[in-house]
Amino acid sequence: MSAYRNLGILAATAAVALSGCALQARTDSDAKASVGMCHTYTFGDTEQKHPDSAPAFGNPLNEKRLREAIQAKLNERGMQPATESAADCAVGYAIGSRLALDDAYPRAGWGWSWGMGWGWGRRGSFGSLAWDSGPRDYREGRVSVNLYNAHSHEALWHAYVDVDVTRLTGAEAEKRINEAVAAIFAKFPAAAVATATPAVKS
Repeated sequence: MSAYRNLGILAATAAVALSGCALQARTDSDAKASVGMCHTYTFGDTEQKHPDSAPAFGNPLNEKRLREAIQAKLNERGMQPATESAADCAVGYAIGSRLALDDAYPRAGWGWSWGMGWGWGRRGSFGSLAWDSGPRDYREGRVSVNLYNAHSHEALWHAYVDVDVTRLTGAEAEKRINEAVAAIFAKFPAAAVATATPAVKS
């Protein structure tokens, strides 16, 4: 019986550990604007360009996976893709990582980080190279989604998940990206969720 009890304890511990790994999204929105205006959308990437060295550090397949996952969630909420001139809202997204410092772990070291992602009318990148005898460096990753008014370019909604997917590939990358996007859209403003029109009985 003790063996079965130990197995039960291990299973319960594993379940708690797995539940603790659930991705948590954080969001922000403009209180003066409503995402309820967003019935159609386009991706705001027409003016974005890669820095010369960015392709060596980025994975365009993961960017494609992220874009497709976002599109699926928008479609689930009744928002339809449209041309840039006809869309109500524009969607920006970003995926990347950087090296951050943790003061709790002093250690000498150096590192290089590079991240890139989509945003309204621009494409950003960042890199760093440092030597420090103090804090320990660690890799910090993030996936984010932004919603803009396509006409005024004003930001409406921002959401992100702290997760590093930049080193993942294939099915593992697709799974983790889908999990990140699901966590983000679980907090999508209710005003933007389309409601089904009830059938009229004759």
